[in-house]
Amino acid sequence: EVQLVESGGGLVQAGGSLRLSCLASGFTFDEAWVIGWFRQAPGKGREGLSCITTYDGSTNYADSAKSRFTISIDNNKNTVFLQLDSLKPEGTAVYYCAEKFGKQQVVELSEVEFDYWGQGTQDTVSL
Repeated sequence: EVQLVESGGGLVQAGGSLRLSCLASGFTFDEAWVIGWFRQAPGKGREGLSCITTYDGSTNYADSAKSRFTISIDNNKNTVFLQLDSLKPEGTAVYYCAEKFGKQQVVELSEVEFDYWGQGTQDTVSL
């Protein structure tokens, strides 16, 4: 059974940083997967931020995530990270990781592309 568990969320002041982790189980990273990060702010839809392939580490970023967010992968630990820098109050949201099986290339950052989802971790950015 595929499971995703996010961690690393919390309360941070504007301009600060957080490092989110997504621990995956039920499969190994030597298979072809795409792992993505999304967020959902209060009263808004889910927004895709970035994704990375387990095949070769290729990445894709949304315009809103470029220059401030960095996605990375540790294949030995079945974990994907999202480094969030220069956070803004509008970054207050629940952050989710998601997986798509069987892809060697990055995919569109759309909810419908992904098959499995974690429960999310809350990030709150204060002024």
